[in-house]
This record gives sequence, C-alpha cells and structure tokens, in this order.
Amino acid sequence: MIPHSHHILRNAKAPFDAEVVLDYDSRLLRRKRLDCAGGDFLVDLPETASLNDGDAFELSDGRRIVVRAAPEPVLLIHGDLPRLAWHIGNRHTPCRIEPDRLIIRADHVLEAMLHKLGAQTKHAMLPFSPEGGAYGHGRTFGHDHGHSHTHAHDHA
Repeated sequence: MIPHSHHILRNAKAPFDAEVVLDYDSRLLRRKRLDCAGGDFLVDLPETASLNDGDAFELSDGRRIVVRAAPEPVLLIHGDLPRLAWHIGNRHTPCRIEPDRLIIRADHVLEAMLHKLGAQTKHAMLPFSPEGGAYGHGRTFGHDHGHSHTHAHDHA
C-alpha cells in the first residue's frame, strides 16, 4: 500500500527522510500522488492547501518529506516599484515584493507592459513564492476576498 499524508507540517524542522521539489502551481494541491527519491506517496488533505518551501508531509509510514520550491522562469523587476506593483496587482498577477525589486513569473505580455511603464527587467530561474492573500490565505484566488457580500467591481 502506498504511504499517504493527511496533513502538512508548516515550516517543519529537520531531520527529513526525503524531499519533493514542486513549482508554484504544483504547490497548490489537495489530493495528488507525488514521487521523490524516497518513493511515491499520496497526499490526501481535507481541503486544498498552498505549500511553502520548508513545509513537510508526515507520511503514514512515519517518514517526513520536506517540500522544496523548484526554480522556474521569473522576471526580476526594477524601477518605480510602488507604481509597477500597482499595475501588476491590477492584473491579479501573483508577485513577490522585496525591498529593491518585484518578482513575477515570466510572461512576455506583462514584460512588454512593464517596459512601457519604464521598468527594467531581467530573466532568471528562481523558486517563486509570491505574497499571500491579505486575509491569511497562502494564495490569492481571483477576485474573491474571502467574505460574503454583494458589491460591484468595476475594472474599466
């Protein structure tokens, strides 16, 4: 029987028995078969979860598998960061905000827009871990603010 995990150990402490390397999209999961050097295992969480680099799965056989964020194509953005961040956020694009740069996943359309706004960009291969949602969630999901009420959103 394949080992399984029903919960995540957040910011887990070593030692670990193996690691699983996942890109940003793959670190959002609920139920999935994953493989690593230690062998396959099944993730079966009660709800969809966003995993961070350093989180771990505790398997039914007692092993602990740490999650590592895979390097992926990103854009390093320099320039008028508050203005550029506003335009990136207005397009609901996940973004990592650092004191001296912004980081988004590589996208030629957004890169062209940023250049028109005066940004300097550079391509790189880095693990992508953008800012989480303002309501305590690990990810931002579209335009749902995590609360129930009706109001108009005009994106004109």
